[in-house]
Amino acid sequence: MNNTFNYKRRSTVSVNVGGIAMGSEWPVRVQSMTNTATDDIESSSAQCQRIAYAGADYVRLTAQGVKQAHSIGLISQDLRRKGCDIPLIADIHFNPQAALAAAEVCEGVRINPGNFVDPARTFKQLEYTDEQYEAEMGRIREALLPFIAVCREHHTAVRLGVNHGSLSDRIMSRYGNTAAGMVESVMEFLRVFVAEKFLDVVISMKASNVVVMVEAVRRLVAAMDSEDMHFPLHLGVTEAGFGEDGRVKSAVGIGALMAEGLGDTIRVSLSEEPELEVPVARKLVEYMACRDGHKPIEGDYCKGYDPLCPEARKTVTVADRIGGGNQPVVIASYRPDELDGGNLQPDFYYSADGLIDGMHQFLVPMGFWKGERNAYPLLTLGEWDHCPATELRFLQLPATTPVHRLDFLKGRSDTVLIITPVGDNIPGVQQAFVHALDTAGIACPVIMRNTYTDSSNEWLQVKAGADLGAVMLNRRAEGIWLEAPNIHNGCDVVRYSFAILQAARQRISKTEFISCPGCGRTMFDLQTTVQRVQQATSHLTHLKIGVMGCVVNGPGEMADADYGYVGAAAGRISLYKGKECVEMNVPEDDAISRLVALIKQHGDWRDP
Repeated sequence: MNNTFNYKRRSTVSVNVGGIAMGSEWPVRVQSMTNTATDDIESSSAQCQRIAYAGADYVRLTAQGVKQAHSIGLISQDLRRKGCDIPLIADIHFNPQAALAAAEVCEGVRINPGNFVDPARTFKQLEYTDEQYEAEMGRIREALLPFIAVCREHHTAVRLGVNHGSLSDRIMSRYGNTAAGMVESVMEFLRVFVAEKFLDVVISMKASNVVVMVEAVRRLVAAMDSEDMHFPLHLGVTEAGFGEDGRVKSAVGIGALMAEGLGDTIRVSLSEEPELEVPVARKLVEYMACRDGHKPIEGDYCKGYDPLCPEARKTVTVADRIGGGNQPVVIASYRPDELDGGNLQPDFYYSADGLIDGMHQFLVPMGFWKGERNAYPLLTLGEWDHCPATELRFLQLPATTPVHRLDFLKGRSDTVLIITPVGDNIPGVQQAFVHALDTAGIACPVIMRNTYTDSSNEWLQVKAGADLGAVMLNRRAEGIWLEAPNIHNGCDVVRYSFAILQAARQRISKTEFISCPGCGRTMFDLQTTVQRVQQATSHLTHLKIGVMGCVVNGPGEMADADYGYVGAAAGRISLYKGKECVEMNVPEDDAISRLVALIKQHGDWRDP
């Protein structure tokens, strides 16, 4: 059975990280990363304890150099004295000597294939003959052998962590800044570890762009399967951001992959205190585990569907606005007056009692529909034959409806299908139904109507993000209808709907902020700065703006952004236009006003 429709953990080898193993035989593990200075032993130790007590299985700390690697050893000693035995993982960029030192004192070491051997990227196009490129593989092997030897001696696990924003110039010159490039970047290293029979390896493929991240992980799994490799996966959307946007974005990306049985350890990267990441990740793990052993869902991909990189359904256009290449629509079960004060308004409101106004578009139950110009009937299958002709009608169906009963929909261009889930695996059953529609030649647009009874906003963000995000990333719907009757503020529910579509890159409705979670390399107060940048630019809905704590991943991870705000040194900021640094070492007090001036200079500013 295909894992798009049926949840089952991907089978992997087990990897021991300081006595807490990960892999398919074990629960999905949760981790976070400190944002204290690693050399501040007391603060870092205290933060590690808070992360552990929040429920994390592992903690990662940055090690810029050998000194910081030794500091992690001291932090470990302090934690063990205090009775906290959470495994520590060193995060290494650019410095193989730091990796060697960390491997002697840490339970795990993360290295980045983009900068462990290759120099820092400069976004230059390099030319290699096949022979020269093969020689580079030899150089990688020679650089990795001492590291593997130390890890083997000290029983230290390794994470090969690829970031979309830190691919080497060598990889980008041959593969481009693509998911395929990310896969080859890690496979080059992984083949060396396999040849050396060192198998305590975990792999991550991260990007701030959820679509790229999901594609990269899927392609990696296909590549490993082709070479009979079965290593565990660490999942995360890097630079996910702050607040609800960061939670929804993470739920969309991580949840879509977990729904396919992928992922053995996860991190939700938020621009907040790291211990606040852990409950969000725990909710994702708990929610996915609930569908384990669900009733099997029968389904097959429709012809031409590519599960690695899905393309949009080919549907008819209904009423000039739904399907047919239009951006996905949002329906809300609220009256317009209930959403007063919300910056985002749905395309359609649902009026269960038939009360409408003359200014907005409504769905109403068939029994209340009177043929008004701006109201459209919501039908059940049994009501279909009793509905007069209209330019737009909505037909609600459970996702288990036999598709052969819907032959009358073939060729129609006046009907939108509202699909409600059945069973424990919501995205699985909904997607199986849509594939069956496409196979049957029924090209009506589809809107997913998902109802959640949670009273917790964070639970709603996680569940709806994971379920609806999976469907939208796989391009299987033309709209969403999110219902949460126990959430007090309807504006919150509508915002989450738009946030899910934005995370899946299906509909952009607000400024996209790409902000890192911070670590010991961060050069400024990240949370305060992100909020200040948002206050100054949140009305620029046509832009993506990066706020990055340092230059390690900053310019690359925000290469997808239009403008960037990057820590250069203590109290100093560099400003970017795309990948290009246009102002260096700007005093922090002046940086936001200079960012606004830069946006204006390039003609991208719009007054609020």
